Amino acid sequence: MLLTARLAKALQLTLAVVKPDGMAHPLVLEALHQKILDNSFVIVKCKDLAWKKQDSEKFYVEHAGRFFYQRLVEFMSSGPMRAYVLAREDAVSHWRELMGPTKVFRAIYTSPASLRGQFGLTDTRNTTHGSDSMESARREIGFFFPEFSVEAWMQQEEPAFRAGRMAYDERRQIHTLPTQS
Repeated sequence: MLLTARLAKALQLTLAVVKPDGMAHPLVLEALHQKILDNSFVIVKCKDLAWKKQDSEKFYVEHAGRFFYQRLVEFMSSGPMRAYVLAREDAVSHWRELMGPTKVFRAIYTSPASLRGQFGLTDTRNTTHGSDSMESARREIGFFFPEFSVEAWMQQEEPAFRAGRMAYDERRQIHTLPTQS
């Protein structure tokens, strides 16, 4: 399916992660993926992966010593995850808004339509992760997708995606330029 939306502002990239609790339920995973598409995000990259405890410790090193650190590290290495590189205008803020508050209790009552309000279980098992700034997005994308160059994508592919010259590849579950296979 070829898309034709044209956007004036440059697209911004962000990292989105479906945590192990979201991956454990295929219908939840499918619903999360559909929400991404329904909210006009371009899926640039998508992959399923599983972390070892050391991966979790390295990714969350900024939280080392905080009361939730060990619980988070253990949880994030407890099962498979899905990582996305998403693009759209103001992607970081739009993804964070779609996720809702980190604390599930708050999400249920203040943002019931948010991903965490609908699917979150606890403050750790809150279904999704998202970068909190453009700087974090760049760093986190590099952690999950070391082969992906944000700079190269912004220079070489972003203009075509922004112009709407893309198609959604159902099999790979990403958006591609028509010349990509």
